[in-house]
Amino acid sequence: MNFVFLIPLVAALASISSLAQERIYRCGNEYTNTVPNNAQARGCKLVEGGNVTVVQGTRPAAAPTTRPAAASAPASVPRIDTSEQKARDSDARQILESELKKAEVRQADLLKEYNNGEPDKQGSEARNYQKYLDRVAEMKANLARLDSDIAGIRRELGRLPSAR
Repeated sequence: MNFVFLIPLVAALASISSLAQERIYRCGNEYTNTVPNNAQARGCKLVEGGNVTVVQGTRPAAAPTTRPAAASAPASVPRIDTSEQKARDSDARQILESELKKAEVRQADLLKEYNNGEPDKQGSEARNYQKYLDRVAEMKANLARLDSDIAGIRRELGRLPSAR
Protein backbone atom coordinates (compact mmCIF):
# COMPACT_ATOMS: atom_id res chain seq x y z
CA MET A 1 0.00 0.00 0.00
CA ASN A 2 2.94 2.35 0.67
CA PHE A 3 4.25 1.62 -2.82
CA VAL A 4 1.21 3.28 -4.35
CA PHE A 5 2.47 6.68 -3.14
CA LEU A 6 6.14 5.91 -3.69
CA ILE A 7 5.98 5.23 -7.43
CA PRO A 8 4.45 8.64 -8.42
CA LEU A 9 6.92 10.40 -6.11
CA VAL A 10 9.91 8.75 -7.80
CA ALA A 11 8.49 9.57 -11.23
CA ALA A 12 8.04 13.22 -10.25
CA LEU A 13 11.63 13.48 -8.96
CA ALA A 14 12.99 11.92 -12.17
CA SER A 15 11.10 14.38 -14.34
CA ILE A 16 12.33 17.36 -12.26
CA SER A 17 15.99 16.28 -12.59
CA SER A 18 15.62 15.89 -16.36
CA LEU A 19 14.23 19.42 -16.59
CA ALA A 20 17.29 20.79 -14.78
CA GLN A 21 19.61 19.58 -17.55
CA GLU A 22 20.20 22.11 -20.30
CA ARG A 23 21.70 21.50 -23.67
CA ILE A 24 25.41 22.15 -23.79
CA TYR A 25 27.19 23.24 -26.95
CA ARG A 26 30.91 23.02 -27.74
CA CYS A 27 32.27 25.80 -29.88
CA GLY A 28 35.97 24.99 -30.40
CA ASN A 29 37.46 24.91 -26.88
CA GLU A 30 34.57 26.79 -25.35
CA TYR A 31 31.50 25.18 -23.77
CA THR A 32 28.24 27.09 -23.44
CA ASN A 33 24.60 26.39 -22.63
CA THR A 34 23.30 29.08 -24.98
CA VAL A 35 23.37 28.75 -28.74
CA PRO A 36 25.43 31.55 -30.27
CA ASN A 37 23.92 33.49 -33.16
CA ASN A 38 26.48 32.24 -35.63
CA ALA A 39 26.56 28.63 -34.41
CA GLN A 40 27.12 27.20 -37.88
CA ALA A 41 30.00 29.58 -38.64
CA ARG A 42 31.73 28.87 -35.32
CA GLY A 43 31.23 25.13 -35.71
CA CYS A 44 29.23 24.66 -32.50
CA LYS A 45 28.06 21.13 -31.84
CA LEU A 46 25.59 19.78 -29.31
CA VAL A 47 27.36 17.75 -26.61
CA GLU A 48 25.47 14.56 -25.92
CA GLY A 49 26.06 12.19 -23.07
CA GLY A 50 27.15 12.99 -19.53
CA ASN A 51 27.48 16.29 -17.76
CA VAL A 52 30.31 18.61 -18.65
CA THR A 53 32.35 20.41 -16.02
CA VAL A 54 34.69 23.16 -17.17
CA VAL A 55 37.16 24.73 -14.76
CA GLN A 56 38.52 28.08 -15.85
CA GLY A 57 42.29 28.22 -15.56
CA THR A 58 44.57 31.20 -15.42
CA ARG A 59 46.11 32.41 -18.63
CA PRO A 60 49.90 32.54 -18.70
CA ALA A 61 51.37 36.01 -18.74
CA ALA A 62 52.79 37.06 -22.06
CA ALA A 63 56.57 37.00 -22.16
CA PRO A 64 58.11 40.44 -22.53
CA THR A 65 59.35 41.04 -26.04
CA THR A 66 62.27 43.21 -24.98
CA ARG A 67 65.01 42.12 -22.67
CA PRO A 68 65.18 44.15 -19.50
CA ALA A 69 68.34 46.10 -18.91
CA ALA A 70 70.81 44.77 -16.39
CA ALA A 71 69.55 45.30 -12.88
CA SER A 72 71.24 48.26 -11.30
CA ALA A 73 70.82 49.91 -7.95
CA PRO A 74 68.81 53.12 -7.77
CA ALA A 75 70.78 56.35 -7.63
CA SER A 76 69.86 56.85 -3.96
CA VAL A 77 71.77 53.70 -2.91
CA PRO A 78 75.46 54.43 -2.32
CA ARG A 79 78.08 52.32 -4.10
CA ILE A 80 80.43 50.23 -1.97
CA ASP A 81 84.14 50.03 -2.68
CA THR A 82 85.45 46.67 -3.84
CA SER A 83 87.84 46.49 -0.87
CA GLU A 84 85.00 47.13 1.56
CA GLN A 85 82.86 44.50 -0.17
CA LYS A 86 85.72 41.99 0.03
CA ALA A 87 86.02 42.72 3.75
CA ARG A 88 82.27 42.15 4.20
CA ASP A 89 82.44 38.91 2.22
CA SER A 90 85.40 37.79 4.32
CA ASP A 91 83.51 38.56 7.55
CA ALA A 92 80.46 36.70 6.29
CA ARG A 93 82.62 33.71 5.34
CA GLN A 94 84.24 33.64 8.81
CA ILE A 95 80.85 33.79 10.52
CA LEU A 96 79.43 31.03 8.36
CA GLU A 97 82.52 28.85 8.85
CA SER A 98 82.30 29.25 12.64
CA GLU A 99 78.57 28.40 12.53
CA LEU A 100 79.39 25.35 10.42
CA LYS A 101 82.00 24.18 12.93
CA LYS A 102 79.56 24.63 15.83
CA ALA A 103 76.86 22.70 13.98
CA GLU A 104 79.25 19.90 13.07
CA VAL A 105 80.45 19.60 16.69
CA ARG A 106 76.86 19.53 17.92
CA GLN A 107 76.03 16.89 15.31
CA ALA A 108 78.98 14.72 16.34
CA ASP A 109 77.93 14.96 20.02
CA LEU A 110 74.32 14.13 19.18
CA LEU A 111 75.36 11.19 16.98
CA LYS A 112 77.50 9.85 19.82
CA GLU A 113 74.60 10.21 22.26
CA TYR A 114 72.10 8.78 19.73
CA ASN A 115 74.22 5.60 19.43
CA ASN A 116 72.66 4.37 16.15
CA GLY A 117 69.13 4.71 17.49
CA GLU A 118 69.80 3.00 20.81
CA PRO A 119 70.88 5.65 23.33
CA ASP A 120 71.43 4.75 26.97
CA LYS A 121 68.34 4.96 29.14
CA GLN A 122 68.20 7.71 31.71
CA GLY A 123 66.60 7.69 35.17
CA SER A 124 62.88 7.08 34.89
CA GLU A 125 63.10 5.81 31.31
CA ALA A 126 63.85 2.32 32.62
CA ARG A 127 60.32 2.21 34.07
CA ASN A 128 58.61 4.32 31.40
CA TYR A 129 59.52 3.00 27.95
CA GLN A 130 57.38 5.60 26.14
CA LYS A 131 59.49 8.37 27.64
CA TYR A 132 62.57 6.67 26.20
CA LEU A 133 60.93 6.36 22.76
CA ASP A 134 59.94 10.04 22.85
CA ARG A 135 63.52 11.06 23.65
CA VAL A 136 64.87 8.87 20.82
CA ALA A 137 62.37 10.39 18.37
CA GLU A 138 63.35 13.90 19.49
CA MET A 139 67.04 13.08 19.03
CA LYS A 140 66.33 11.75 15.54
CA ALA A 141 64.42 14.94 14.65
CA ASN A 142 67.26 17.07 16.02
CA LEU A 143 69.76 15.14 13.90
CA ALA A 144 67.64 15.69 10.79
CA ARG A 145 67.38 19.39 11.61
CA LEU A 146 71.14 19.64 12.11
CA ASP A 147 71.75 17.90 8.77
CA SER A 148 69.48 20.44 7.12
CA ASP A 149 71.22 23.33 8.87
CA ILE A 150 74.66 22.09 7.86
CA ALA A 151 73.54 21.70 4.25
CA GLY A 152 72.13 25.24 4.29
CA ILE A 153 75.33 26.72 5.73
CA ARG A 154 77.38 24.90 3.08
CA ARG A 155 75.09 26.26 0.37
CA GLU A 156 75.57 29.80 1.69
CA LEU A 157 79.33 29.31 1.79
CA GLY A 158 79.19 28.15 -1.82
CA ARG A 159 77.36 31.34 -2.83
CA LEU A 160 80.02 33.61 -1.37
CA PRO A 161 82.95 34.61 -3.54
CA SER A 162 86.04 32.53 -2.87
CA ALA A 163 88.43 33.81 -0.21
CA ARG A 164 91.60 35.42 -1.58
